[in-house]
Amino acid sequence: KDLITDLKENLSHHFKEVMVGLMYPPASYDAHELWHALKGVNTEEKCLIDILASRSNMEIFQMKEAYLMEYNNDLQQDIDSETSGHFRDTLMNLAQGTRMEGYADPSTAAQDAMILWEACQQKTGEHKNMLQMILCNRSHQQLWMVFQEFQNISGQDIVDAINECYDGYFQELLVAIVLCIRDKPSYFAYRLYNAIHDFGFHNKTVIRILIARSEIDLMNIRQRYKERYGKSLFHDIKHFASGHYESSLLAICAGDTEDY
Repeated sequence: KDLITDLKENLSHHFKEVMVGLMYPPASYDAHELWHALKGVNTEEKCLIDILASRSNMEIFQMKEAYLMEYNNDLQQDIDSETSGHFRDTLMNLAQGTRMEGYADPSTAAQDAMILWEACQQKTGEHKNMLQMILCNRSHQQLWMVFQEFQNISGQDIVDAINECYDGYFQELLVAIVLCIRDKPSYFAYRLYNAIHDFGFHNKTVIRILIARSEIDLMNIRQRYKERYGKSLFHDIKHFASGHYESSLLAICAGDTEDY
């Protein structure tokens, strides 16, 4: 018998989603979530943003392999056909998994920062392309310097500038890239808090983040959540979920003594 098939047949609702999700290896789970985000009734842009803005080159390579193997489709082709505009172009760039790694050049940081600043002022198609090319391809170390130079040039934080100058899913994706580069656990803590509080417990987002980060940085996410919002993630899940579904989320999340 196949365990995943049995789980799908014998469980229901969100509890089933959690139990089935836990059966997938990380790359296959990402592929599964991307497939449903792209091929469901409506495209789930926030799922695409969460996954593609936060994964390493190796994780992206592995998820593309899993996507092709499990769905016999090319991830980049599906992104191309199911999304549009500069949002699509940025997702396509991230899905290439070609970000430079471990390389930083202080001499070009100010130049990149000036390009970003001009992109926030001019907002032409060419400037948007340059903006996303820098954010998607420069190394994390390089972008840390670029963001500091941007602050020096403009007197403004890069996130504030993007929020002022752009809108829609393109803006959300750019901000997610910046936040993940700065502190990935803080980004996911922020996404969990919004999913729990702002959307009346957006179950898909909570489930996806807890499962995807459970063996990577969930302990750090819990720490950032409590520091930033005053209540523990464990406490908030316990307050908003119920039944076996609640028990399964709490088991993934775990908790300290004071969280109970």
